[in-house]
Amino acid sequence: MMTATQTVSIKDVQEASHLIHEVGRVTPLIQSMFLSRTVTHGDVYLKLENMQLTGSFKFRGAYNKIRHLSDTEKARGVITASAGNHAQGVALTAHLLNIDSTVVMPKTAPLAKQQATSGYGAKVVLAGDTFDESRAFMEQKAKEDGLTIVDPYNDPLVIAGQGSIGLEILDQLWDVDTVIVPVGGGGLITGIATVLKHFDPYIHIVGVQSENVHGMTASLQAGKLTRQCTGPTLADGTAVAMPGNITFGLAEELVDEMVLVSEEEIAEAMKDLLQRTKTVAEGAGALPTAALEAHKIAPQWLAGKKVVALVSGGNVDLERVADNIDHFFKSDPTGHFIG
Repeated sequence: MMTATQTVSIKDVQEASHLIHEVGRVTPLIQSMFLSRTVTHGDVYLKLENMQLTGSFKFRGAYNKIRHLSDTEKARGVITASAGNHAQGVALTAHLLNIDSTVVMPKTAPLAKQQATSGYGAKVVLAGDTFDESRAFMEQKAKEDGLTIVDPYNDPLVIAGQGSIGLEILDQLWDVDTVIVPVGGGGLITGIATVLKHFDPYIHIVGVQSENVHGMTASLQAGKLTRQCTGPTLADGTAVAMPGNITFGLAEELVDEMVLVSEEEIAEAMKDLLQRTKTVAEGAGALPTAALEAHKIAPQWLAGKKVVALVSGGNVDLERVADNIDHFFKSDPTGHFIG
């Protein structure tokens, strides 16, 4: 019987990396002195996937998947469901490869992500109040119109594309000890973990989710696919109530621990990334920083260690950034948080 880790191999990721870098970027890895000296007493580096094409890591998986489609599948056009970042990855890839694309987004998707997706040439359809409702609509529309589905996470080719980040991390910091990753459906963390555990099984892999939506954490705790959602989250890019069967199986084998953060902790991390490192991060992209600042990860994996925290994306409405700054200014009207 095939194990989960045999669904995506290191060779798959290496091939994906070669394809992605035809057009994609090798994103920077920068040290955060604030997180290193003040928070963890280790060496913390930020992997800036907010500087990838479309402002998110999602371009990688989308590009790898669509590049592997047959001519017949491409000719039918592609469709996906996404809260925004995968949507943009699919839309830009389809534009680059001259393929028609349709993206189903929740009605609550940030306006900036809706506009960016349509700006890349995709037909945007708003359906459902949650990602899961949008996904169900997408599956029905794909069947009715004969479109090719590009799954946002539960696909070996998408997972392999996201895994290219793992190869870059090893190129940039070969002796990394701990890697902290935002988790929604699980494609990102399982792709990265596939690479890191292949080269060094002792690298500690930590996934971070919101307390409000953490399907992967609930599933791993229950030992089976489990739905979990108690409300909206600033980390809309990871608002997946239940992971896929492929990503769940990989996570069971490869991910060392999962931690949860509150909405307040996410907001504070977004503010601190902007203030301290001049990095614009959306809620999902701030999850690893939130886990560090809230001390959700044991010191044994941080103090004196080389740590990579992934900033998975920076696609956030300016209104939300302004509201976040206003919130913290009101909580400290002296303005001491500035500078």
